[in-house]
Amino acid sequence: MQDTTRTEIVSLGEFGLIEHLTKNNETRQAGTILSIGDDAAVIDQFGRQSVISNDLLIEGIHFDLMYTPLKHLGYKAVAVNLSDIYAMMATPTHITLALGISNKFSVEALEEFYEGVYAACEQFGVDLIGGDTSSSKIGFIISVTAIGEVAPDKYVTRKGAQVNNLICVSGDLGAAYLGLQLLEREKKIFLENPAIQPDLHNQKYLVGRMLKPTPRADIAEWLQEAGITPTAMIDISDGLSSELLHICTGSDVGCIVYEEKIPVHEEARKMAMEFGVGAAACALSGGEDYELLFTIRQEDYEQVAKHKDISVIGYITEKSDGVNLLTTGGNKHKLTAQGWNAFV
Repeated sequence: MQDTTRTEIVSLGEFGLIEHLTKNNETRQAGTILSIGDDAAVIDQFGRQSVISNDLLIEGIHFDLMYTPLKHLGYKAVAVNLSDIYAMMATPTHITLALGISNKFSVEALEEFYEGVYAACEQFGVDLIGGDTSSSKIGFIISVTAIGEVAPDKYVTRKGAQVNNLICVSGDLGAAYLGLQLLEREKKIFLENPAIQPDLHNQKYLVGRMLKPTPRADIAEWLQEAGITPTAMIDISDGLSSELLHICTGSDVGCIVYEEKIPVHEEARKMAMEFGVGAAACALSGGEDYELLFTIRQEDYEQVAKHKDISVIGYITEKSDGVNLLTTGGNKHKLTAQGWNAFV
């Protein structure tokens, strides 16, 4: 029988809630000197440089609780932030977590959310060392700050791409966007007729890419082990075209990307066809893939080409050449930023 117990947050109060949710919090990093329980945390990076990033996730803007399980949301809130740290070729070590919570949530609901947070912390070896909670009148608000470490001046930015560098991307693109479209379609059908259950049969890959993205720690670690330092790097959160423009603008260069070389999963191709959209368009403008986009020197090509999960999709050109896509039909199109915009 399902447990229907509901504990109101007000029964614990702010400090009681924090203590309840973090009572089983574990630390994994040797550098964690003081964790949750004081005015601030204390960490020691042992002479390495710190890399810090923050992400804000707002209900109704970044996620929909009609089809986003709270455990998945907790995992994703951490994972997308760690992706930014890996994109700097740094190693994430710590996070802080701040929540704005409306009264529709129970303590049990937040426990489920924290299960996902702790699962991500365990998987990627980071410590949760602090944060804050507040009431919210506009739904669920999540703010995660991620802290990482890197050897002095060994971090990689968006601004180092050079002419004739090769453009690489990890994994495949567009699946998360198509997973979102699938979830939105099923939500619409359910709202129109609640008797019709969502049809997500055989769509585990697409839905998983949307609800539980995995930051590419493995790619960052492989590059380090192979002795390859990308000249520029960024994670793909807002669509390939937007991220290419970030690198090219920051590096003061142009580029050519080949449509036929953009990696797209077979399940994504099938779903794109079902929705009547181009698979490459989903990859270019979809977002939320959290793969790594980076540039390398030509002398690193042979090593990179052997990696089964890295694709070389183009090369860097002079700024005057612009940022362009060469289609499978041989036409050249100027790329524009059509990906995710939080203010639209």
